[in-house]
Amino acid sequence: MRLHAFYHVPFEDVGAIGLWAAERGHEVTATSFFADETPPAAADYDMLVVMGGPMGAYDEKEYPWLAGEKKAIEAAVAAGKAVCGVCLGAQLLSVVLGGSVSRNPEPEIGWFKVQMTPEGLAEPVFAGFPESYYAFHWHGDTFAIPPGAVHAASSAACANQAFVYNRKVVGLQYHLETTPVGMQRLIKYCAQDVAVPGPTVHHPKQMHAGREVFKDLKTLTYQFLDALAGV
Repeated sequence: MRLHAFYHVPFEDVGAIGLWAAERGHEVTATSFFADETPPAAADYDMLVVMGGPMGAYDEKEYPWLAGEKKAIEAAVAAGKAVCGVCLGAQLLSVVLGGSVSRNPEPEIGWFKVQMTPEGLAEPVFAGFPESYYAFHWHGDTFAIPPGAVHAASSAACANQAFVYNRKVVGLQYHLETTPVGMQRLIKYCAQDVAVPGPTVHHPKQMHAGREVFKDLKTLTYQFLDALAGV
């Protein structure tokens, strides 16, 4: 299988998704929009993962390439590809599908529980997932559930954590794919986001204290991607 990734900044990559692809023998390629790279046609890959970044889904004046990226995401969906958007990627996916993006009532950064909805657990991509589990979060915006999509998960600080559209298009506000290295990069390059910790913003020390969760996240990532690849 050919997996393609969309990157928005140098410090956010596919994380455990790349480990899964390597172990399963899948080919991985990427488009770095921040480096003005041009994405391939949807026919050139089987699965698309759209990763995160500190910019907003509507920041096209500052990041003109966002307009072209949205068209590329739309083409992937129209071609029937398996698509997974993570954080900013999920927000872009929501916009492409007719949803919207706005500020979350409060930022959500660190380790917080995700609660699956009954409808979410009924989706094949989430088959076998626990009803609730800890995941890693780093966002200030939130997406609306697109028309026709299933509301799949929420958290105490963010009502819309996941959606599934047409079984094989998935938006995840939270990070299943984060690795210890990925977490440390976010702490380093987005330090301003955690300058003032609070109830929904963990201090980096709290983030490091939750490192034992990474093993569970990796297991869920593999389970999710195996299902998405087979839908």
